Amino acid sequence: MSKTILIVYAHPEPTSLTRRFVTETVQILERQGQTVLQSDLYGMGWKATFDEHDFPNRINNDRLGFIQESQHAYATHQQTQDVAAEQDKLLAADAVIFHFPLWWFGMPAILKGWIDRVYAYGFAYGYKDEGNRYRYGDGILKDKRALLSVMVGGPAEDYSPRGINGPLEELLFPITHGALFFPGMDVLPTHAVYGTGKLSNASVAKELAAWRLRLENLFNAPPIPFRRQNGGEYQQNILADHIAMGKEGLTIHIDH
Repeated sequence: MSKTILIVYAHPEPTSLTRRFVTETVQILERQGQTVLQSDLYGMGWKATFDEHDFPNRINNDRLGFIQESQHAYATHQQTQDVAAEQDKLLAADAVIFHFPLWWFGMPAILKGWIDRVYAYGFAYGYKDEGNRYRYGDGILKDKRALLSVMVGGPAEDYSPRGINGPLEELLFPITHGALFFPGMDVLPTHAVYGTGKLSNASVAKELAAWRLRLENLFNAPPIPFRRQNGGEYQQNILADHIAMGKEGLTIHIDH
């Protein structure tokens, strides 16, 4: 059965490795008979800043309250056209693939700005006007899949469990657990390519072959087993004492 996949990518250089992976992704998915939607953030001239211009019909002109204005704009269908279009893509997608380079231990600002603006109150948070009831495994994007394809300039050992930069999975936790699992998506383990500035043609070919395998298993690979907020393991939003006893930090929110 055909699926719809949204590809969101952020790199300004059309000859970059990021863009090469995007091209490969589109070709593979289309050969599979999938429907592919694309959001080329640099190509679109995406507005990265989240500010007063996102709310052309404000309910309070004296002070900009983002939650209040976002809730009003979303509920009354008065969002800017670019934001509404991206929300429609997310709702149409069965899976979302994000392609981006790791810049200063996170995503490019333009991609962060995409999340800031598209994730409106009532859409990605405050779902069904129920505050924090529907999040971390529940929400408007529940049952959709998400996958990060990240180009990393440094060597893999620098991002290993004891590497000087910190484990990559922990650096990306605000994205995987926060931006993606928070509104309900099933998040697959990140696909990272390391040492991207020094890869030979043979190495690039090898990395693309590994990526093809990931795409082949997009809908059957197991997601990261993040603990669900409403799965009974949290008490007043704190992990119950008998779970991951004696441990703390980001990884306790993953059911290893």
